[in-house]
Amino acid sequence: MRITTALLSVACFAACGGGAKATADATNASFASYDAGAVPGGPGAKASYGLGHAAADSAIAAMNQDIGQDGAELPSGSGTVARGVVVYAAQCAQCHGAKGEGLPTFPKLVGRDSAGASKPEFQFATTNKTKTIGNYWPHATTVFDYIKRAMPFATPGSMTDDDVYAVTAYLLSANAIIPDTATLDAAALRAVRMPARDHFVPDNRKPTAK
Repeated sequence: MRITTALLSVACFAACGGGAKATADATNASFASYDAGAVPGGPGAKASYGLGHAAADSAIAAMNQDIGQDGAELPSGSGTVARGVVVYAAQCAQCHGAKGEGLPTFPKLVGRDSAGASKPEFQFATTNKTKTIGNYWPHATTVFDYIKRAMPFATPGSMTDDDVYAVTAYLLSANAIIPDTATLDAAALRAVRMPARDHFVPDNRKPTAK
């Protein structure tokens, strides 16, 4: 009953001119004075609930594998387009479609419309054109990076480096960037020049906040 009365009071306050800002201010004030030690059943003052644990060095190392545009951090290993067809079908097609065409809730990966066009025609900022690996992605090395860290969706980071090379090779081949007979390793991937690369420039803005 007291909870219902409180909710009605807040609703009435907002409706009668108190407004959202006053409600937000009251909420923020309540958090500012929040005392974890006073919560019934809580852990007590200056104590935690004991959830989780410190990350092991091995777990951090498994995730600390960012690969930049120059590909300097690429691992050893290799993969063929043919192998990539198999891995893609098993690990990727259920989300991105059998041919990389995308599904309603997952993005399209394959498509070369407008790739290589002159800069005035590269109008992704002003049109609803779909961005794909073939028409928008500037660096092949970061395709590998994203797949390795974030895919497959249900078990990210679970693929071997060889299979990531293979899936990357398949997607680049499907976008007509490398031949379907290609094998990718670190050196070969660094040598790939993406069709949209010249449409991007380094962000050399200086931070303004101190």
